[in-house]
Amino acid sequence: MFNFESFGKFFIIVGALFLAIGVFLIFMKQIPFWGKLPGDILIEKKNFTFYFPITTSILLSILLSFILYIFGKK
Repeated sequence: MFNFESFGKFFIIVGALFLAIGVFLIFMKQIPFWGKLPGDILIEKKNFTFYFPITTSILLSILLSFILYIFGKK
């Protein structure tokens, strides 16, 4: 038989994750260092702009790995 309790917990976790992402996207422009860390690559030419936030990506990867490690423990 299908376990509705675990299905409900899954939806609560996904909903909380979407809420956190939404709040982050709303306030992202107010974070002073977001996308301006040392190591982020920005190339501006006459008709071309290339931006690769490598340092920001590494920090987000470390943060998400830590969060998933904490929630993955049983």
